[in-house]
Amino acid sequence: MVEPAGGRRHVISWEDPGILAREGLTMSGLDCLRALIDGRLPPPPACSLMDFRLTEVAEGHAVGVMEPAEYQYNPFGGVHGGVLTTLMDTVMGCAVHTMLPAGVLYSTLEIKSSFVRHVSAGSGTLRCDGSVVYFGGRTATAECRVTDASGDLCAHGTTTCLILRPPRAGRQA
Repeated sequence: MVEPAGGRRHVISWEDPGILAREGLTMSGLDCLRALIDGRLPPPPACSLMDFRLTEVAEGHAVGVMEPAEYQYNPFGGVHGGVLTTLMDTVMGCAVHTMLPAGVLYSTLEIKSSFVRHVSAGSGTLRCDGSVVYFGGRTATAECRVTDASGDLCAHGTTTCLILRPPRAGRQA
């Protein structure tokens, strides 16, 4: 591996993502996310990559935190909007996931991100609060707010998620 100029480096490690995929399907969404928080289930590898962790969940609500760092920067010295959008997508998805019974999944259909403040490593820990706005049989919507260590709003977003229920016997998907 070629060492980058300036000697900066980011190394990640993760556990087998199959564990979460298998075990998570046997639990309600809320129980699965609680198991992630208390360490009974390993986090998905993307959380290690982003230095993100889920800190709170309740029915229809999720909170996650992320440490902004140089390795997340765009060419202009700020955390890339895609990184912030991924943070928002994760937390809003977790809020939706808290509403799901065992064996039911979701997928993001669309996401809208609005960035209102420059974010850098100097911003301190970012907190993303996400809440379900609507939960129906086939879709759910959620919203979130990202604040910096001073409590200032940095970004906000909305999402629409598709609820993926397993096909019933005798019915085609």
